[in-house]
Amino acid sequence: MAEIVENAETQAFVKDITRMSVDFDRWYTDVVRKAELADYTPVRGCMVIRPYGYALWEHIQRAFDDMIKATGHENWYFPLLIPEDLLVKEAEHVEGFTPEVAWVTEAGSHGRLDQRLAIRPTSETIIGTLIRRYIQSHRDLPQLTNQWCNVLRWEMRTRLFLRTAEFLWQEGHTFHATAEEARREVDLILDLYRRLAEEWLAMPVLPGLKSRAETFAGAVYTKSIEAMMLDGLALQAGTSHYFGQNFSRAYDIAFTNRENQREHCYSTSWGISTRLIGGLIMTHGDDTGLVLPPRVAPVQVVVVPIFRDGPARERVRAAIEGWRPEVEAAGVRLKVDWSEDRPGEKYNRWELKGVPLRIEVGPRDLEAGQVTIVDRLTRERRSLPMAGLGPRLRAELEDFQARLFRRALEFRDRHTYELATLAEVVDHFRRGTGFVWAPWCEDPACEIRVKEETGGVTIRNYDPDQPATGGCLVCGRPARRRVVLARSY
Repeated sequence: MAEIVENAETQAFVKDITRMSVDFDRWYTDVVRKAELADYTPVRGCMVIRPYGYALWEHIQRAFDDMIKATGHENWYFPLLIPEDLLVKEAEHVEGFTPEVAWVTEAGSHGRLDQRLAIRPTSETIIGTLIRRYIQSHRDLPQLTNQWCNVLRWEMRTRLFLRTAEFLWQEGHTFHATAEEARREVDLILDLYRRLAEEWLAMPVLPGLKSRAETFAGAVYTKSIEAMMLDGLALQAGTSHYFGQNFSRAYDIAFTNRENQREHCYSTSWGISTRLIGGLIMTHGDDTGLVLPPRVAPVQVVVVPIFRDGPARERVRAAIEGWRPEVEAAGVRLKVDWSEDRPGEKYNRWELKGVPLRIEVGPRDLEAGQVTIVDRLTRERRSLPMAGLGPRLRAELEDFQARLFRRALEFRDRHTYELATLAEVVDHFRRGTGFVWAPWCEDPACEIRVKEETGGVTIRNYDPDQPATGGCLVCGRPARRRVVLARSY
């Protein structure tokens, strides 16, 4: 699972990083902090996202924001604080969030508030209350809203990026004239999430429908994308929910339809968060640190100049500045490390930060009219001509992205199993992790029994269009679904 650290210089640099094969959880935290992505704060459950980590989030955010804007969605901003009387209107939804809601009860010198204000755990309630102002007839639909914001869910068992009390996310909320249109929206967004995960993060995912027990509070159904981490656990990487008319009835979000009749809207919601960064780390990292997909890497290529004296330094600088404009014009995010550290220290620092490609340039390279390129994934060293370096590096990065996805997909395939009985499933998860496909009759009692007897394994999702065969893994009755089981974050 973990790669071998190859040389003594690297070993010395990463000696404080726990090997993932020894303690995966500790390895993860070490990498997040030492790669300068995020850190702890005095507020329990809240993290500081450092510039390198925030740049990573910005690339993820920009990619998805472009996708949804291309499909007609618009960004709004809605209030952080939600009056209690609004929050309680949809009982099932509120019940699902009650343990996580933080309340504002006093306001400075104004004293105790007349009504508690919830710090948003999600924004369905406040958006529903406000959006109805802008919906009178079918001509006002669909309303395709999204916001990028922070939310707060009172969480004490925290892990940087994966589960924090406060986190950053996008939450889309849409309102439609027909159920069919709203259902299409759910599927559209789920596929955009799949594309973001696979095409940008190089993270293979399984799209599918959640079981009733795993459905978002207040939703008719929930669909998700599920990814496998390097420890074999599942990560729910994005969700898309169909609410039918549930929220619209609770908040009276109605419109006059084409028959001039008053009708409640059909709504959806969907979201991804900064936990994607945690997923990225645990999908691609190794004992040396991060391995970042080029499409979201803050630095795609780092250049390490090699020189012994001032004149050599200036010759190397002139050569780099000669081809640098061409490389940047090719769309490559480039950084030249002119720090005073030794070359080996620079190599190790940028390996820890997961930069896909490293270029070394020294006097011998100049004489040969080339640069030395080192691949973070394989650590292979090769030479490339300086002439035409921009297009060559662009091609190298696309190849790196594709190889990274293939590696992750092959890992998932090697750790995916097909089992038929509960006894086999219990035995499997007693010994290991991974994804297990199994037949299920769709009875909630059988789902509960799987979770109880395996010590927490859940149905992650299933393809509703894929036929099931054989008998249910628990009761033996005819199976209706072929579901994927896993331990999860």
